[in-house]
Amino acid sequence: MIAIHEAQKVVLDACEVLAPVATSCEQMSGRVLAQDVVAPENVPPFANSAVDGYAVRTADTQTVPTELVVVDTVAAGAEPKIAVGDGQAIRIMTGAPMPKGADAVVMVEDTQRVGDDRVSIGKAAKLKDAIRDAGSDVNKGDTVFVAGTVLNAAGAGVLASVNARTVRAYPQARVALLSTGDELVTDGSPLKIGQIRESNLTMLDAMIAASGCEVINLGIIKDDEALLERVLLEVIERCDAIVTSGGVSMGDFDVVKAVLSRIAKMQWMQLAIKPAKPFAFGQLQASDGRVVPIFGLPGNPVSSMISYELLARPALRKMMGHTRDLLRPTVKAVLDAPIKRKQDGKVHYVRVFGAFESDGRLHVRDTGPQGSHQLASTALANGLAYVPDGMGIEADAEVDVYVIGNLLG
Repeated sequence: MIAIHEAQKVVLDACEVLAPVATSCEQMSGRVLAQDVVAPENVPPFANSAVDGYAVRTADTQTVPTELVVVDTVAAGAEPKIAVGDGQAIRIMTGAPMPKGADAVVMVEDTQRVGDDRVSIGKAAKLKDAIRDAGSDVNKGDTVFVAGTVLNAAGAGVLASVNARTVRAYPQARVALLSTGDELVTDGSPLKIGQIRESNLTMLDAMIAASGCEVINLGIIKDDEALLERVLLEVIERCDAIVTSGGVSMGDFDVVKAVLSRIAKMQWMQLAIKPAKPFAFGQLQASDGRVVPIFGLPGNPVSSMISYELLARPALRKMMGHTRDLLRPTVKAVLDAPIKRKQDGKVHYVRVFGAFESDGRLHVRDTGPQGSHQLASTALANGLAYVPDGMGIEADAEVDVYVIGNLLG
C-alpha cells in the first residue's frame, strides 16, 4: 500500500498547469491571474459626492443653522454647470461630480428645504466632508493585483472599475466525467434484481463544478470496451482531464481497467487509507500532443468522494493556476464521542460534523455509519477526522479534521 501523501505527490507532480488565456473580467471570479494588473486610470475618475445632500463652501456653514441659496441640482452622471459661490449651495446626488467652488457636502438629513430656492443647513461642514476624491480607491499606475492572485467577485468588480476588461488568467479545467456499469439506473424506473440507482456522477458533477472546473458529463457508458475506448479517445480532444468512477479495485477486470490499461499510461494504486483504498491515475495523449490526466475513482460512493477530495481536486486546482491551498485546510478539533477502530495499517478518514462551541473550540462527532457505501451519513459531514492506525481516539481528545464544509453551521 502507498501512503496518501506519496500518492498526492505522484499525482501533483504529473499534472501540468494549463496555459493562460485572455479572460474577461466577468469570468474572473474564482480564477487565478497569470499577470500583474496595473490600473490605467483613477478610481473614482473624479471627485464626487458620497451622499445625497448639498454641495457647499465650509466657510458658509460654520454658524448653524444658516440659510443658503440653492442655485442648481447635479445628478449622478451629469456634469455640473454652475460653481458654488458665496452663500450658495447645489443639490447633489450620491456619485455626482463635485461642482467647482464646493469643498464639502452636507447630508440631506442635516438640512431642511426652505421654499423653492433656499436650504437651511443644520450642521457645520468640515473640509472634504462626504467627498470621494479622484483616485481615493485606486490611483492610476497602481498595481492592483499581482500574478497568482485568486480573484473573488469583488476582485472581478475591481477589474471592471479600472477598465481592465480582459486579463491573462489560467482557464477553467474542462473535466470529462463518466462511469460504466450496466447495473446503473438513471431513468427513475423500478429497479430489477442487480440494479442500483446512479449517485456517483450526480455527486461528482457537483464536486467538480464546485472546484471551479467546467464539467463535460458523459453519463453512464455501457459495459462495452469498444464503445468506452471510442468515447475516451474522442473526449480527450476537448477536455483537460478525465474523471471515471468505478472499476479500479485489484480484483476488478471490467471495461474501465481493460481499456485504460491498453490506451493510457496508468498506475493502479492501493492507498493506505480507509475508505478509498483503490485509486488509479494515468495519462492519455491527445492528437495535439497535450497530456490529459485520468483520475480513476473507486465505485463505492464515499470512497469516490474522498479520493476526489484528496487526490483529484488538488491536482485540478494546480492545473488552474492555484499554488497555495491545493488541499483544503486541516484544523484541530475536540472529539465529543470516541472513535473506535482496529489496526489495519491504514489511516481512517471518519466523516464528522463539527461546530464551534462556547469554549471557542471546534467540537466534532461522527455523522453515523461509516461504510464506504453509506453516502447518506456523509451528506451531513463538514469534516473528515484523521484517525491514525491503532485502536482509535477517545472522547475529549484532540483530532485533526480535514475541512470539507462550513464549520459555522
